[in-house]
Amino acid sequence: MKAAVYYETGAPAVLRYEDVADPTIDSNSVLVQVAAISIEGGDTLNRLGGAMAAIPHIVGYQCGGTIVAVGDAVTDRTEGQRVVCVMAHGSHAELVSVPASFTWTVPDGIDLPLAACVPIAFGTADDCLFEFGGLQKGETVLVQAGAGGVGIAAIQLAKRAGATILATASTDEKLARLMPLGLDHGINYCDEDFVDAVRRLTDGRGVDLVVESVGATLAGSMRSLAYRGRISFVGDAGRDTEPVDLSSLKEGNQSIHGVFLGAELLTATRAYTNIERLIGLVAGGDLQVIVDRTFGLAEAADAHAYLEDRKAFGRVVLVP
Repeated sequence: MKAAVYYETGAPAVLRYEDVADPTIDSNSVLVQVAAISIEGGDTLNRLGGAMAAIPHIVGYQCGGTIVAVGDAVTDRTEGQRVVCVMAHGSHAELVSVPASFTWTVPDGIDLPLAACVPIAFGTADDCLFEFGGLQKGETVLVQAGAGGVGIAAIQLAKRAGATILATASTDEKLARLMPLGLDHGINYCDEDFVDAVRRLTDGRGVDLVVESVGATLAGSMRSLAYRGRISFVGDAGRDTEPVDLSSLKEGNQSIHGVFLGAELLTATRAYTNIERLIGLVAGGDLQVIVDRTFGLAEAADAHAYLEDRKAFGRVVLVP
């Protein structure tokens, strides 16, 4: 099969498009012919300097496709089913082998490229807001990196829950595109200090919850909190995160909670069924997946560079 691989970590240029051996399946796994790959922020971080399972290494957490083989012990999946799946690595390829328990069937009403973008972004956003963030109707949320995959999902989910939503982005154009998705107040962090903007927009009170997926903005997110405010800390996409003194949280009885969807999928049935519910909401038109741009798998280096340059509004997808 063809795959986007690298022999050493580094800039997007380390990615090569090569022939590699087809993956094999065990009794509990399925083999999926990949139709679309959603590039996740963690994919670019892994390529930049993460662990490599093999040399060459195939990066990638998430994809969608059609099952072409089923392990002997698998009873709830069949050949020909459309599924979306998550994995520790390997999505940037024409074929993937994954445990059947890490696949979700794709219902009618949603194309595979859209379904391939749902589990990690929407599952993470939902956990940040509700499972760990404790969001309640009438509260105010700040979504950092609102134009990213988790950000776009969080804005829609928070609006459905009756929250007031503030979000940051790098351009007024991106903020304008977020308004129809539920954004109430946009903050262009290139034009103004986002902490000052949060205080202004909340009459000095601050926000009840921050969805923090940048990392480098964590200190500012802390200063944006209302009394007893919470932060769901989910990522370090900024890559230049520095140590932050958390002692100031005591003064406002505030809290910060780390969120990692992968751990929930390994330990909690709730996370699996929650993603199934979210896929259904997208299929029914209640939530939107925004795909900014689609690249061929052979163009994986260009796609990673495009995502890292923060040009995208929504997801960047690879198609084998």
